[in-house]
Amino acid sequence: MSRSSSQHRYPVADPHGDVRLPMSRRSMLVAGGLTFCGMSLPDLVSRPASAAPSSATGKAKSTILIWLGGGASHIDTWDMKPDAPANIRGPFKPIETSVPGIQLCEHLPMLAQQAQRLAIVRSLGHYRRGTGDHHAGYYYNLTGHRPDPSFPQLLNARKPRPTDWPAIGTVVGLKSPAHPYLPQSITLPSKPGAPQYTRPGQFAARLGAQHDPLYVLGDADDPMKFAAPAIELKKDVSVDRLVSRRQLLDDLNESERVFDNYANVGSLQTFQEKAFTLLRSSQGKNAFDLSGESDSVIERYGKTHNGMSMLMARRLVEAGVPFVSVFWKGNKKLADAKKCKSGGGWDTHGNNFTCLKEVLLPELDRCFSALLDDLGERGLLDQTLVMVNSEMGRKPKIGDPRSGGEKGQGRDHWTHAQSVLFAGGGIRGGQAYGTSDRHAAYPADLPTAPEDIAKTVYHAMGINDLTAIDKGGRPYNLMAEGRAITELF
Repeated sequence: MSRSSSQHRYPVADPHGDVRLPMSRRSMLVAGGLTFCGMSLPDLVSRPASAAPSSATGKAKSTILIWLGGGASHIDTWDMKPDAPANIRGPFKPIETSVPGIQLCEHLPMLAQQAQRLAIVRSLGHYRRGTGDHHAGYYYNLTGHRPDPSFPQLLNARKPRPTDWPAIGTVVGLKSPAHPYLPQSITLPSKPGAPQYTRPGQFAARLGAQHDPLYVLGDADDPMKFAAPAIELKKDVSVDRLVSRRQLLDDLNESERVFDNYANVGSLQTFQEKAFTLLRSSQGKNAFDLSGESDSVIERYGKTHNGMSMLMARRLVEAGVPFVSVFWKGNKKLADAKKCKSGGGWDTHGNNFTCLKEVLLPELDRCFSALLDDLGERGLLDQTLVMVNSEMGRKPKIGDPRSGGEKGQGRDHWTHAQSVLFAGGGIRGGQAYGTSDRHAAYPADLPTAPEDIAKTVYHAMGINDLTAIDKGGRPYNLMAEGRAITELF
């Protein structure tokens, strides 16, 4: 069992400040134990690590990011505090897992039996670098770079910019060997945010539009169907017309207008090249086709938007795609029927416990545990890093004034503490790294920041060179701050 730490108050635990808490292995708990319809192809020196580096080298070939958009409640899932007062701990109870000493929420029974595969980081915080806003939380956690001053000034009006730092997935794509027929980074089943509120942090930005992820969008009414409308062939385009490169590019040119509605990131010429290559490749198209999966496999994941997306993610890493992002897509109809006020997402300002118990946790429990099992049975887990993250945690004290206070049974935004899950990709399972205080309000020891999480992904993928070249031909550092949490490996 993890040690009981003294309660350090924020911001003493800033992982990159002048004061760092001692790094001790006693602080870590370590138990011994598709119908594919189309596609969207729309400087500082690094701070030296304070801990001895691991001798382990990155062994992952792919990464799957599962993003619980809205701000997943860490205190009700991965970092429960059963001894806290009732207005903090809530009604959920922890249960034992396959690893002695690690407990998870009672509404995650299938995942509890997968604990031997999990590494839970319980000491992640924003350390006053975030704003408590979704846009800033997305940007910080998806890029590893603290939000610039424009985020608190503009909030939801802060659109993606070409000068932003690139998403972790696009950096992985840049630094990984080029795939012969598939994009380096793929996002499904949704593009986070409406066009007027597109979340920053998900694009390649300063790396150039050619490194943006391919967006493959799911259909809530038909979970087996995936499409990407930003670049989509017209219905009258036949296979024969695909042999004409000129005609294909002419047909795709209109997509630039569609793509620009999401972000002003430049030309789509490179995307058009990739579209042509992919559409002509039977191997590429087959990677997106779920029809060959058995009924038992589909049932295992659950025939839902997110279940089929995780199955698609398995198929894509099996095909060798370096980075796949699954952005959780809420089922608003189900959420409304259960009187869940989050719209099916993880932004549980009101009715937090109903949303989690009856909507969110059962689906996550099923499809995430199925993904881990499926990867393990196929011999892919050791070479695939799986990460579950969100833009923030939830406030420990129950009751959001905007949702009826304590009677509303919600939890507000909270950037001071959250949890991240890792599995596979060389990570040692059955461990919890770091602790939060007795109310899950602030990191208590082994403080961790989003830049450390980014560096951990790069370490797992064997990416040591984080330099890039700007438009002027000058090299720059893509990730100056942070350190990989090598103790996890």
